[in-house]
Amino acid sequence: MNALPTLLPLLPEIILAVSAMALLMIGAYGKDMARTVGVLAMLILLVAAFAAATVPGGATMNGSFVVDGFARFMKVAAFVASAVAILMSLNYQAVEKQGTFEYAVLILLSSTGMGMLISAADLIALYLGLELMSLALYVVAASNRDSVKSTEAGLKYFVLGALSSGMLLYGCSLIYGFTGTVSFAGIAKASTHAGVGLVFGLVFLFAGLCFKVSAVPFHMWTPDVYEGAPTPVTAFFAAAPKIAAMAIFCRVATTAFPGIGPQWKQIVVFVSIASMALGAFAAIGQRNIKRLLAYSSIGHMGFALVGLAAGTADGVQGVLIYMAIYLAMTLGTFCVVLAMRRPGGAVENISDLAGLARTHPGLAFFLGLLMFSLAGIPPLAGFFAKYYVFLAAINAGLYVLAVIGVIASVIGAYYYLLIVKTMYFDEPVEGFVPMPGELKAVLGITGLFTLLFFVYPAPLLNAAIVAAKSLF
Repeated sequence: MNALPTLLPLLPEIILAVSAMALLMIGAYGKDMARTVGVLAMLILLVAAFAAATVPGGATMNGSFVVDGFARFMKVAAFVASAVAILMSLNYQAVEKQGTFEYAVLILLSSTGMGMLISAADLIALYLGLELMSLALYVVAASNRDSVKSTEAGLKYFVLGALSSGMLLYGCSLIYGFTGTVSFAGIAKASTHAGVGLVFGLVFLFAGLCFKVSAVPFHMWTPDVYEGAPTPVTAFFAAAPKIAAMAIFCRVATTAFPGIGPQWKQIVVFVSIASMALGAFAAIGQRNIKRLLAYSSIGHMGFALVGLAAGTADGVQGVLIYMAIYLAMTLGTFCVVLAMRRPGGAVENISDLAGLARTHPGLAFFLGLLMFSLAGIPPLAGFFAKYYVFLAAINAGLYVLAVIGVIASVIGAYYYLLIVKTMYFDEPVEGFVPMPGELKAVLGITGLFTLLFFVYPAPLLNAAIVAAKSLF
């Protein structure tokens, strides 16, 4: 019985793993259980988020699993994102006749991996968490077996994901070889007098993590997978896994490699600039809204990495605020993409939004609001997200990076405003079928959060400050 208290930090992950097994049984023995299992999975994720917020801090598993303020913040965000993604999929699965109970179970298992990844304090825990998260993602990407695009998306994601895992493992083996330890604390001690070999390991490790956050030059899979996967799956991909991957990126950089800060900051600055530039320019020519959002998300990961490039507590605080606001904006936008449905089926082209302000004024208002926020126009939440990461970069002396970020924001505003122009100034086309209640609820909450964030930002800012300080 002595072993029980030390498992307390693992409570959210235990809840998710045990529940996933139970739901697998319920789904296998019942008939047409997709919706029931989906609702139960959503409630379990919310319970896990509550458990993540309230479990006492500490380390377990011989120090390889750690719970601190940073882990709590990111786990709550990731689990809530997963729960909302399931909520957004319920109606879609019923209408498209794609309702399978396994979908919600896979998201639970992926979320278990996210929890493990966010709390990883050594390279082995990092790899276990990453693979547990990713394996379920490969399956849900290809979950619409009748669609060639969905199958192709799953295959592309799997092949490139396997390649990135290999690079990450090679990096881990180099780091272990040159430091003689896998724990982040041990690596930090050894990295003060390490040579070129450790930097090589760091490069390979960062390459694997860049793939998971879809940062340039490991972004190739993003547009195809976003377009090919079923829309609720794309919404999930754009939100929860990004948060978990960004969390481990921050934790590895700041806790395992403080001794070689200048080296990894160079990598992060390069990746950040490349991602912001590609996100700004590549989205301009897109006609499919899911592809546009894929390039947009690559750009946003670039902006978030500006905070990490600063390498300070302020910078990490900026990343946390950015990811929380990005989460709300992304889920809200995907609610509208899911609502783009005519009697003949779902549509995905930006031209299908023409005249939306006249056919569905409420929908157009909220999508316009989210587009302005994604573009970073004050006083919406998206402006403050960018403000905090740029401020951290300026305080760290990275003036060129901040200026490039602002220029990329201005260029990126073009394609967000193009969507607003299409909705408000183009001639109306056929309207969409009525929006399901759960999508209305998510869109309303995310839209109001984006609009009214500036009125009372203190809760998020304070939580981010506490979370960022726990890493330093």
